[in-house]
Amino acid sequence: MEEILVIATSNPGKAREFRAIFEPKGITVKTLADFPALPAIPETGTTFTENAQLKATTVAQATQLPVLADDSGLMVDALNGEPGIYSARYAGDHDDAKNKAKLLANLTGVPAADRTARFHTSLVLVKPNGQELITTGEIQGTILTAPRGDDGFGYDPLFYVPAEQQTFAEMPLARKNQISHRARATAEMLTKFDEWWGA
Repeated sequence: MEEILVIATSNPGKAREFRAIFEPKGITVKTLADFPALPAIPETGTTFTENAQLKATTVAQATQLPVLADDSGLMVDALNGEPGIYSARYAGDHDDAKNKAKLLANLTGVPAADRTARFHTSLVLVKPNGQELITTGEIQGTILTAPRGDDGFGYDPLFYVPAEQQTFAEMPLARKNQISHRARATAEMLTKFDEWWGA
C-alpha cells in the first residue's frame, strides 16, 4: 500500500524542502495542490502552533490521510515581534515583494545592531484519528537594508545569518536545509517520526 503524507501547503518551495526529507523514507508527498476541492483553512490561531494545528487537523479530516502542517514566520525585535504570525500576509495576501518592502519601510532608520530577528517554525503532524506530533525550531539573524541573493522565498533575501555570512537567499538549498528554523523543527520531528508514523 502506498504511504502518503500530505503537506498542508501550496508553496512549491516548502513542498520541495519536505519532499527531499520524506521521499527517501519511501513516503509519497502530496500537497494542497493535489486536493483542489479542499475547504479554505482558517488561520485564526494566535500562535504559530495553533495555526499549524488548525491547518493539519482540517486537512487530515478532509483527506483522511496523515498531514504535516507548518506555520512559520519572521519575528523582528525592533518591531515587537512583527510580522510574526502575519508574515505571509504582512502587506496583503502572500505578496513577497510587498511584504519585504513593508518590512524595510518599517525598519527605516533602525541601526544595524538593532535589526535582530529570528525565524520560527512550528510543525504539527496529525493523523485522521487525531494523533499529534508537534515540534518547533528557530534561527537567529539580522535584517539587511536591501535584499541579497536569488534563492529561497519570502523574507529569505533580507534574513542574514551572521555565522554563515550569507542571507538565506544566498545559501545553497542544501545548506539552508541543514540550519534553517524549519530544518531544526524537522530534525527534532524526525527523531520521533518513525514511532509516530508506525503507531
